[in-house]
Amino acid sequence: MITLTRLNKRVVVVNADLIKMLESTPDTLVTLVNGDTMMVTETVDEVVRRAIDYQRQIRAFNVV
Repeated sequence: MITLTRLNKRVVVVNADLIKMLESTPDTLVTLVNGDTMMVTETVDEVVRRAIDYQRQIRAFNVV
């Protein structure tokens, strides 16, 4: 899950696995696999970075 900020400054938590597409229009438009869309203040690059960081965290192999 990643946190994003809508244009009205409300923070939302999004399942990064459900992101289908990102568009820079000039704000960032996030389209989910179910067709829902949201405009966020983060750049496309920032959303991608957060999604990659999330994927790295859940796939990390930690030896205890």
